[in-house]
Amino acid sequence: MIQSYKKKPVLANYYDTIIIGSGMGSLTAAAILSKEGQKVLVLERHYTAGGFTHVFKRKGFEWDVGIHYIGEVQKPNSVIKKLFDYISDTKLKWADMGKVYDKIIIGNKEYDFVKGPQNFKNQLVEYFPDEKKAIDTYVELVFKAIKTSQKFYISKALPSLVNFFVGKKMRAPFHKFSDKTTYAVLKSITDNEELIKVLTGQYGDYGLPPKQSSFVMHAAVARHYFSGGSFPIGGSSQIAKTIDRVIEKAGGTILINAEVEKIIVSNNTATGVKMKDGKVFSAKKIISGAGIMTTYHKLIPNAISEKHQLKSQLKKVKRSVSHACLYVGLESSPEELELPKTNYWIYPSDLDHDTCVERYLANVEEEFPVVYISFPSAKDPDWNNRYPGKSTIDIITLVPYNFFESWEGSKWMKRGEDYTTLKEKITARLLEVLYEKIPQTKGKISHYELSTPLTTKHFINYDKGEIYGLDHSPKRFRQQFLKPKTPIKNLYLTGQDIVTAGVAAALFSGVITSSAMTGKNIIKKVMR
Repeated sequence: MIQSYKKKPVLANYYDTIIIGSGMGSLTAAAILSKEGQKVLVLERHYTAGGFTHVFKRKGFEWDVGIHYIGEVQKPNSVIKKLFDYISDTKLKWADMGKVYDKIIIGNKEYDFVKGPQNFKNQLVEYFPDEKKAIDTYVELVFKAIKTSQKFYISKALPSLVNFFVGKKMRAPFHKFSDKTTYAVLKSITDNEELIKVLTGQYGDYGLPPKQSSFVMHAAVARHYFSGGSFPIGGSSQIAKTIDRVIEKAGGTILINAEVEKIIVSNNTATGVKMKDGKVFSAKKIISGAGIMTTYHKLIPNAISEKHQLKSQLKKVKRSVSHACLYVGLESSPEELELPKTNYWIYPSDLDHDTCVERYLANVEEEFPVVYISFPSAKDPDWNNRYPGKSTIDIITLVPYNFFESWEGSKWMKRGEDYTTLKEKITARLLEVLYEKIPQTKGKISHYELSTPLTTKHFINYDKGEIYGLDHSPKRFRQQFLKPKTPIKNLYLTGQDIVTAGVAAALFSGVITSSAMTGKNIIKKVMR
């Protein structure tokens, strides 16, 4: 049972491992270590567990904050499905979204992404009959890039000495793809800019447009969904709930409303954490899933950080993009409104993705560079049992943090009239997009609210409201410090910063961190 720190629960005096944060990487590591016989304490500053996989409830509705779809879990023998089964004791169930998982909309043109690699290719060839060779080559390159990633990520879990001798060789094939931008790779196989724009129509899943993003990041997302998309039955809150039982069975605990102030370091060894109220918890090992920026800037004592030049390392990487999300509640069922399970990716027709972003950043009155619409209530077969006669929609666009910087330091729900006015302006524009694409929703909305980068900062504790941790440029994948083991003994990292963005990547980060800590091949154990 997930417990609140505010209610002063009875806790053990000592834990094998303390984990800061309860995102997907943290929960995965906690479940794996629990199955290895460890007593684990997970500390979450938010009032609910799950990180970007949590839900919130308001006005009789429930919204999934970060999960919109997961790939490969519909394949019973996929690594991702096996991992989710392992960390949830097979209690986490999934619903297939159907044939079309993503719809790319560019102006008035629509392009369906159809599940199954061959079906995907066939559908694209219907749209671009002269580009069959380029489309075949594209899918081939995606698979090749992903094939190289296995050894790259394994190298992150290796002991330093072993990594010194074999790490470079293990990483080299990966870097042949990671050093190139998405646009450069696609431009090498086709001159059709419309096709390039369609193929990169999921760039919002990692936040960086094609001329800036590393091709391996693009390939990871594209490959992940080739087999279609799925949604957790009962909503994404089931992730934390099912994993909690695994942790509890081993004597561990997830604590919410439990904010860590500092990681305690003695003789260059992490020994525990100091809470915001001054209480100290001790453990043999500490894992931070709070993001590398937060960990190195805020949680590590300054003297230790300076000793290892941790903050200097962070200058080599950049924070990812921030976003605004409009959570919409409607007074009709998904069936009555004929809401699709398919996600909509909506783009301007006149320019490439990168130029659209540049234009918007120069003038916020310009068309949004991307609008993403998800219909979670239509995807969840259990939704009508919990919320009959209601529906929800999430509408997301990417916005820079500096749009909201003037309200930095203000309190949530008390940021003033100007802030509210700006939110309403963004809301109105996003609703226009919704009504254009799904006109039957007009007049059916009973509640909405807009989250901004400041909302993300408040609840997730990312300083600039970044949604994907670090950006996914070619340079990011050259940084060897982005790994589980830190220069501080018994202190480890997990989460999207040491792998890539996304729930599946964070899942793998928990595996990599657990492997580095235990010296065991966790994947091999899971796949037996």
